[in-house]
Amino acid sequence: MSMAPLTARRPWLRPGPLWLAAPALAFVAVFLLLPMLRLIGLSLQEADTAAFTLGHYEKLAETPVYLRILGITFRIAALTAFFSVLLGYPVASWLAALPDSKRSKWLFLVLLPFWTSYLVKTFAWMIMLGDKGLINSILTGTGMAESPFRLMYNEFGVIIGMVHAMMPLAILTMVPVMVNIDSRLSLAAGSMGARRAQRFWLIEFPLAMPGVAAAGLLTFITSLGFFIVPAYLGGRGQTMLAQIIIVQVQELVNWAFAAVLSVMLVLAALVAIWFYDRLFGLSSLTSASTSSGKSHNPWLRRLGQKVLEGLAWLSAPFDRIGRGGSDRQPFKFAYVLILFLFLLAPAMIVLPLAFTSDQALTFPPPGYSTRWFAQYFNSPIWISATIRSFGVAFATAILATVLGGMAALALARSDSRFGKAIFALMLAPMIVPRIVIAVGLFYLMAQIGLVASNIGLILGHTLLAIPFTFIAIGAVLKGYDWRLNQAAATLGAGRLTVLRLITLPLLQGGIISAALFAFVTSFDELTIALFISGGLKSTLPKQMWDDMYLQLNPTLAAVSVVVLGIVTLLLILAQKLQKS
Repeated sequence: MSMAPLTARRPWLRPGPLWLAAPALAFVAVFLLLPMLRLIGLSLQEADTAAFTLGHYEKLAETPVYLRILGITFRIAALTAFFSVLLGYPVASWLAALPDSKRSKWLFLVLLPFWTSYLVKTFAWMIMLGDKGLINSILTGTGMAESPFRLMYNEFGVIIGMVHAMMPLAILTMVPVMVNIDSRLSLAAGSMGARRAQRFWLIEFPLAMPGVAAAGLLTFITSLGFFIVPAYLGGRGQTMLAQIIIVQVQELVNWAFAAVLSVMLVLAALVAIWFYDRLFGLSSLTSASTSSGKSHNPWLRRLGQKVLEGLAWLSAPFDRIGRGGSDRQPFKFAYVLILFLFLLAPAMIVLPLAFTSDQALTFPPPGYSTRWFAQYFNSPIWISATIRSFGVAFATAILATVLGGMAALALARSDSRFGKAIFALMLAPMIVPRIVIAVGLFYLMAQIGLVASNIGLILGHTLLAIPFTFIAIGAVLKGYDWRLNQAAATLGAGRLTVLRLITLPLLQGGIISAALFAFVTSFDELTIALFISGGLKSTLPKQMWDDMYLQLNPTLAAVSVVVLGIVTLLLILAQKLQKS
């Protein structure tokens, strides 16, 4: 049988744009879906006989301590999402109202803490919140407090650290939706007699609701897998599920129960996504249109309308506060500045401490010295970890950009009914809690002999970086003029020629920017490295994690400044490339 009749009868066999996504889909299937399925299988098997059992889940249900930790995890994640959205909403609203040129400059100050390593941020908060830290030193030194407040090793410290880590994500999620809100709607309502509270709750807030809900969803799901912040800023009462999973794998080697806990985290994320889909539709996660914010359920829509009307009525007495634009703007701008100071506080604290002349971390430093940087650069352990991080990040950037870019190009050129499913799979590594991905990969890598190898680290980091490259290149492709390709094709240029001489040069800035984001994702990544490195192939974040467990010292501050400097330079370069 000839090939021509076969492809004529089965058009899906013809090479088309959608096939470009095949490598990325295969990668996600092998290194995400397969490990997830294996974890589910482990949670349903007897440890010795591999027979089917629900005993591990029964153990979870019958052990009060695990149920209590499950409740703590959900409570802290919910509080983190709530405060991240609540405190970040005014900042997102203010950024959305700025001209494009000014907005991009201020967004850089949001991106910097967003991409800064969780270890660096947590290290800085430990310095600020400790009994002899910056905040308590100011309070006791000025006489505002007789003794230090307990700001660490409790839920307050964990919430502070997690809200600081998640608020940039909430702001970055809300801004694109708010930018597309037509401000003339609120002005028209005001000209018809609507008070400021009514305009906000009944017009502005419902239009921004898809962004608000998406921000809450993403921050909640991400917070479920946190372990760095509660490990250093919390106490026993703030132990989260991810910490127990690490103990089950690395100390108790209880894979079955670790799989059960991982399945619980994934189920919690899926339930949150299901609720979001019922209320708003998953398409609103990526849509810039605010029209997608309408609930699919008329009853819920009517209930939401009544709640907003009640909030407008309760807020009516505050209409007189700051009435008029000239009085209102300074208060809003002052709030925005305070929030930006909160976001940038770790960087501002770590920088002077890296140059301290003292052996201890005291603020302000009694003197200044560069000896801690010299200790870092003269340490074979630190330099080896840094070189390994650079090498792994460079390879990750190339692989993730190729896979994510091809998938983005496939969806941009195809209108197939499989597009939504492919889009969801490409974003899956960003939705599944990272600790679950790490456990699943560790189990897979152990079986194929890639634990404690650079290849294992590259594969794991690439999985995490693919969503960022996919989104970044997909955003650039939205503004691409495909008529240029058609014109070249009419002149006799083949597909590869068009790709090499037209498409790639025009998308060069976006591609390099996506590669830089992938580089930063890998360079700052700890969770995968904590499992895959196997204690031998240590990366810079892994080495920082090990040292922080031993003792806080100025060398860690110097390393943190090095990491901050690298991330800042890469973000500046990425921003310039995006503008070009």
